[in-house]
Amino acid sequence: MVRVKVCGLTNELDAGRAAKFGASALGFIFYKESPRFVSPFKARKIIETIPPFITTVGVFVDQPFGAVKDIIEHCGLGVVQLHGSEDPHFCQRIRRSKTKVIKVIRVGDSINISALKEYKVDAFLFDTADDTLHGGTGKTFNWKLLMEVKSLNIPIILSGGLNNQNVIEPVNELKPYAVDVNSTIEETVGKKDPKKMKEFIDVVTYVSGPSVKES
Repeated sequence: MVRVKVCGLTNELDAGRAAKFGASALGFIFYKESPRFVSPFKARKIIETIPPFITTVGVFVDQPFGAVKDIIEHCGLGVVQLHGSEDPHFCQRIRRSKTKVIKVIRVGDSINISALKEYKVDAFLFDTADDTLHGGTGKTFNWKLLMEVKSLNIPIILSGGLNNQNVIEPVNELKPYAVDVNSTIEETVGKKDPKKMKEFIDVVTYVSGPSVKES
């Protein structure tokens, strides 16, 4: 089954609904320039209300190692998602602190497979390249470029403008480990639309089904 990560959560109501609807992971953005930024204090309060067996993911952009580590410990995060220009060494330092790491790769017209091989991470998340935004663009990219990445045998998380219509084909053909959704299921920035969120999770769950092999 292809998993769903709901990202950009800013309140308890949306987090609770995401968990109830079947999301496997919930993402909290600790990048202050993001319109969906949430403070470590607020994130911890939200996380305390989340039921067990839901993975909590902290999203960071080029933040110092010490700051990242402090937030991991304060919030009890299970996974760190590095959305900036963090190099392989930085990722490895985080992993040595016993925290799983997702490295975000922003995709334009091509993917440098050789560069990916330098990273020892737990998963790659592929998002749409943008000159001004570090995610949450609502724009898609050519996910078929990722077919070659599957040869690396590292879990693939697909992101970038996904909705309950355009997610069907990549779930069927690419069969990623997970898909990540954020801005396309919002009512307003930072507030999720429950109908869109449920429909998205239901579609991914239905299309992937229990028979789909994990990537």
